[in-house]
Amino acid sequence: MGSREVSNADWQGKRVTVAGLGVSGIPAAKVLHGLGAVVTVVNDGDDERSRTQAAELEAQGIAVRLGDGATLPESTELVVTAPGWKPDKPLFAAAAEAGVPVWGDVELAWRLRGPDAAPWLAVTGTNGKTTTVRMLASILEAAGLRTAAVGNIGVSLLDAVVGDQEYDVLAVELSSYQLHWAPSLRAHSAAVLNLAPDHLDWHGSMAAYAADKGRVYEGNRVACVYNAADPATEDLVREADVEEGCRAIGFTLGTPGPSQLGVVDGILVDRAFVANRQKQAQELAEVEDVDPPAPHNIANALAAAALARAFGVEPAAVRDGLRAFRPDPHRIEHVADVAGVAYVDDSKATNTHAAEASLAAYDPIVWIAGGLAKGATFDELVTAAAGRLRGAVLIGRDRELIREALARHAPEVPVVDLDRTDTGAMSEAVREAARLARPGDTVLMAPACASMDMFVNYNKRGEAFADAVRALAAESA
Repeated sequence: MGSREVSNADWQGKRVTVAGLGVSGIPAAKVLHGLGAVVTVVNDGDDERSRTQAAELEAQGIAVRLGDGATLPESTELVVTAPGWKPDKPLFAAAAEAGVPVWGDVELAWRLRGPDAAPWLAVTGTNGKTTTVRMLASILEAAGLRTAAVGNIGVSLLDAVVGDQEYDVLAVELSSYQLHWAPSLRAHSAAVLNLAPDHLDWHGSMAAYAADKGRVYEGNRVACVYNAADPATEDLVREADVEEGCRAIGFTLGTPGPSQLGVVDGILVDRAFVANRQKQAQELAEVEDVDPPAPHNIANALAAAALARAFGVEPAAVRDGLRAFRPDPHRIEHVADVAGVAYVDDSKATNTHAAEASLAAYDPIVWIAGGLAKGATFDELVTAAAGRLRGAVLIGRDRELIREALARHAPEVPVVDLDRTDTGAMSEAVREAARLARPGDTVLMAPACASMDMFVNYNKRGEAFADAVRALAAESA
């Protein structure tokens, strides 16, 4: 239901410091100012963009301090931080010393919900969050529910909570950063899709990263959805303090046991939300209803279906929602077939875990990889994929790390090492991949690395790949 009943009374005159200008900080500052709080925004940067943003806020009566993100403004009663700010920043130490609470934008949104607020179905995990949340929103829409995909995608979470649009339920994507700063969050149901090392420079350790992901289960009312193939996600369910009656629901690419969703003979089936879990299974959809039907995307669909079923959605809506769903660009996106070879863009595979899932979906593969490794190692990834590789084309600053892993674990695989990091390297990479590929192969760009050594972001990297493939197709026509 709607959440327009938010009261200004608790915020009138409250002195709030918002840490960081950006996609979460600016909306938070505006919402709090609108509720009557006395808002000061602090920001580390003092560049031209920051000054433009500051001028806009100051025109509305919001104070901004640029180039001074370390000092806690006097009389601060609450800090609301952008999720990306590391917990070890001096500002937070000063807040702790002064007894001032620190919230993230998700915590703020949770606290601002009205008494009839829409329940949250929450999704986190190292990879697949956005796709799963968008699948979930598509299923909920197919069920006739007023919903939105929110969090890191779609509608701003704060706008969804305090805006005029009324919702029956929200599909919420949450990062480990956001969960770290959201101690009060209590979802209707939640899923952790998978756990793999990522953002360890921010969290400090894998244990701390996992613990922050596990916060999504705290206080769940109906279902904690976990990945049966990833025992760490089930461990987080066991450790969570949930409401009485909340169930652990697994998803698997194999035949499901009781209280699981899984796959039988190309059919997605439910043995969790049925009258007799021991003897009964409910057909939900066909594997071919999922776009694309790659194994890790089937897992995403099962997680989305589990959350929807936990909310009471009928099986037909699961099928219709999955059929209606279209993936975002650069996520296992088929670009073209050229001379009998498929070219697939998975530029969003910015870490080894995502690349491993992508590589598992095709055989044989000419792999385009490389970029910024972010401290990752590639031995496990290469070992898992070695048998599928026809060849590899390496680009980007840290490509040597992948080349060395290939030499150790797949020495027979031919490797082209492109010693250039200009944006034109992608065109050469595609041509080299085409030279290595044979009809029936897939040229897969799943870089396993970040893009910023060569491109503004992974979207631009994917666009460069697609442009190079289309140019190749035009020459071959």
